[in-house]
Amino acid sequence: MQNDLARHGWPQSKVSVVWNGVDPERYNMCKCKPEDIAALREKYGVPKDWNMLLFVGRLSWVKGASNLLLAMPSVLKEYPNTKLVILGKGEKQRDIMETAERLNIRNNIVYRFDFVNEDERIMHYAASDICIFPSSYEPFGIVCLEAMAMEKLVVVGAHGVVGFREQVLSSGPDQNGIHVNGEDPIDIAWGIKETLKSPEKARNWGENGRKRVLDYFTWNTVANETLKIYESLL
Repeated sequence: MQNDLARHGWPQSKVSVVWNGVDPERYNMCKCKPEDIAALREKYGVPKDWNMLLFVGRLSWVKGASNLLLAMPSVLKEYPNTKLVILGKGEKQRDIMETAERLNIRNNIVYRFDFVNEDERIMHYAASDICIFPSSYEPFGIVCLEAMAMEKLVVVGAHGVVGFREQVLSSGPDQNGIHVNGEDPIDIAWGIKETLKSPEKARNWGENGRKRVLDYFTWNTVANETLKIYESLL
């Protein structure tokens, strides 16, 4: 967002950046009961040995849910034991339903056109295997931090003005996810299939994600960084 403001004429030196945060005690896999996780997966018809993909967000074009659906036939061709759960509501609901029918993937898609409370959202993260947020415009994106805190590997849009690419490391020993072009269904499909290749790697990347949250994205860190800005002005 700092870069985007600079492109629109604001002096970059006058824009201080403080990342958002999440409560890692609240978003914690250790506090989710296995029987509750199993019950949610059963509710959505996701067997224990299947992959549950999760999208959480407002259903608008910038969030990329429609492109995610267009990516699913390629994913299902190689990994047929996969279901995508879409959690959210917005103007793209009808388009999402029609696209799933047109692509003949309705049996592998679960719609939950609703805004759920925080407890229920946390349980959805816990039940999922991979979280996908293929936005094409996203100032920051709290949902990604929530998924990372829950030790979930994330596939995120990183093309254009998208804050996900600062949260998610896509290479190196601390990698915790995959960067894709949220405007390109082919690239989204590639990212998902890369994560499904190795469940062990997915677990390691998920653990890296929570560690990154603890190191950089807690509310204590946010408060300290904000205080530094005030102190510099005083």
